[in-house]
Amino acid sequence: MSVTLRPARAEDAERCGAICYEAFTAIAQRHNFPPDFPSPAVTVGLLSSLIADPKVYSVVAERDGRVVGSNFLWEHSIISGVGPITIDPTAQDDRVGYTLMIDVLQRAQQRRAAGVRLVQAAYHNRSLSLYTKLGFDAREPLSVLQGPPLGLTTPGHPVRSASEADIEACNKLSLRVHGYERGTELLSFIREGTATVVERDGRITGYATLIGYFGHAAAESNDDMKALIAAAPSFAGPGFLLSTRNGELFRWCLAHGLRVVQPMTLMSMGLYNEPAGAFLASVLY
Repeated sequence: MSVTLRPARAEDAERCGAICYEAFTAIAQRHNFPPDFPSPAVTVGLLSSLIADPKVYSVVAERDGRVVGSNFLWEHSIISGVGPITIDPTAQDDRVGYTLMIDVLQRAQQRRAAGVRLVQAAYHNRSLSLYTKLGFDAREPLSVLQGPPLGLTTPGHPVRSASEADIEACNKLSLRVHGYERGTELLSFIREGTATVVERDGRITGYATLIGYFGHAAAESNDDMKALIAAAPSFAGPGFLLSTRNGELFRWCLAHGLRVVQPMTLMSMGLYNEPAGAFLASVLY
């Protein structure tokens, strides 16, 4: 049966959330990794918020009038982030994932996004192959880290809650590290009360929207990033995504009792600059 696409609606959240949970859990268990989400209720809540977000493009795939998959394109900056894309396990091998990916890539092209990025589970060979065929390049190996909060303070690197007055400085920092700004995302996390900044010599030298799966962070140095991680009250979701190539910071995390949950890969299409500083990726990019 042919697959048709349409914009997601609020009433799709229940079905799409159930598919999201089942799909991520099935592939994780098949490779002996813990699932990304603890329950269907969490994925239903997540997708409900995405469908309602005007800065997120949401699309569902239907087959014979029944929703069999969904995909999302986060449009908060000049770089668009893809995901989560999930397919009903009973509809695998029917090119549903391919069709949903083509749709969001066309959307990104229409809005003239400078680049598109995603993060995929490194153990999932099929998704790696699909994204590569579609034109994505593997850019950064990532390690998801989890463990008890460190509860440490770093001398000379005080950490405090971020405010809207900090957005300009954080945008400049993001531009310096990555070549683009993420102020719109930062504003959302500031309003949620999770964003933090670290200061050194009286100026902002790092920020984090959230030390966790859906948060990102950028800093001038590893010491600045250590301060942000050390001050986090918890590591939200499965954990935070650290560049595996950053050996110094990786070893520091391991030495402080954090453990690797799973490997992931940052992939990009379009604009990409080699990071010029320390960073934590979100599960989007």
